[in-house]
Amino acid sequence: MSRVVAFHSFRGGTGKSNATANVAVAAARRGLRVGVVDTDIQSPGIHVLLGVDQASITRSLNDYLWGRCAIADAAIDVTEQLDPTLPGRVFLVPSSIDAGDIARVMQDGYDVSLLHEGIGALVASLSLDLLLLDTHPGLNEETLLSIAVSDTVAVLLRPDQQDYEGTSVTVSVARKLQVPSMFLVVNKTPAVFDHADVKRRVESAYDCEVAAVLPHSDDLMAFSSRGVFVLDQPEHPVAAMYDALAARVVG
Repeated sequence: MSRVVAFHSFRGGTGKSNATANVAVAAARRGLRVGVVDTDIQSPGIHVLLGVDQASITRSLNDYLWGRCAIADAAIDVTEQLDPTLPGRVFLVPSSIDAGDIARVMQDGYDVSLLHEGIGALVASLSLDLLLLDTHPGLNEETLLSIAVSDTVAVLLRPDQQDYEGTSVTVSVARKLQVPSMFLVVNKTPAVFDHADVKRRVESAYDCEVAAVLPHSDDLMAFSSRGVFVLDQPEHPVAAMYDALAARVVG
């Protein structure tokens, strides 16, 4: 049975897209057919991590939402360029980086109900085991819908007071939307912090499971989003943490 998981954060800069891309590949390593949809239409970027040159994109999520194509026609099989030895597959539905398309979204919007229809159609068309939604930070109409249609919401935050307050709002909204499952991921945690203590404190504050406390990593920062970290440095401790997070996502 397929699962839809939204990766969300109240503020930008939490490493949400990195987590989404690494979990997608780690799940494909387990033999799963994984879809990734970049629903961050206002500031897309996960295509860079998954090795897709924007100039090569002929159809995007925008085209589907504006009635130009079926959503499956906008899906790109990125498995071969990531790692042809992956036992599963990874498909990406990118959002357009074209300035005109982004301006049109912000000015005219689109029928957000199409996103709900598209998610179901994509899962069926590509026989997906797992569909990951990389959402826009904050809470807007398409983000609320992405959360509402998900089986699980993974909320990313940093150990930062602004993130703590914003995450409280996100958790409250997800509960009101009656999302079946939710967990938190604390990312970019300084080495001076006791990670076990961070986990206990955050779980207590939100009454919600913390699935992972990921450290700040100079190696990950130096990698500079050139690709998927678990493929480039599979023996790195952070790669092992992403793999464990994928196991939690898959269930």
